[in-house]
Amino acid sequence: MTRVCTAPWLDGLLAAGLSLPALADSSATMHAVSADGVGDSIGAISFQDSDHGLLIHPQLQGMAAGLHGLHVHQNADCGPGTNDKGETIAAGAAGGHMDPQGTGSHEGPYGDGHLGDLPNLVVLDDGTAGLVLLAPRLTVADLDGRAIMIHSGADDCTDSHPGGDRAYCGIVE
Repeated sequence: MTRVCTAPWLDGLLAAGLSLPALADSSATMHAVSADGVGDSIGAISFQDSDHGLLIHPQLQGMAAGLHGLHVHQNADCGPGTNDKGETIAAGAAGGHMDPQGTGSHEGPYGDGHLGDLPNLVVLDDGTAGLVLLAPRLTVADLDGRAIMIHSGADDCTDSHPGGDRAYCGIVE
């Protein structure tokens, strides 16, 4: 069985169909990305501080159903860039995951690794994502000057390959 990084309470929320109204402290319009550049918008993700951490409210459509890795990336740039092999990759200009403490460790939003790890994004069978997520170690202020990245697959909270290719990107405003 493939390991997937989720909060222990996620199954209950999914079963209840929980969603909250749109949040507005900060937001990022999300766009499809490829090695050729930034494409069409698929919606937006809003962010709001709470007593328990950063609330993440996606309002997205047109995505493949399932879990998708969601991360805060270092740079506020969704353009193509080169990886360490010299290959042009989608949203490479966003850099790596936000890691202000230099942990170099990918342990998920509930671990002690870098702060760029967010909970997996849940996309329903109809291609929409609206389930509110919680990142307990972040605030809206942490997102300033950063990009939000959605990957093609689920994040397993390990350093192996967190979430697959970069599929969608947005700049936090």
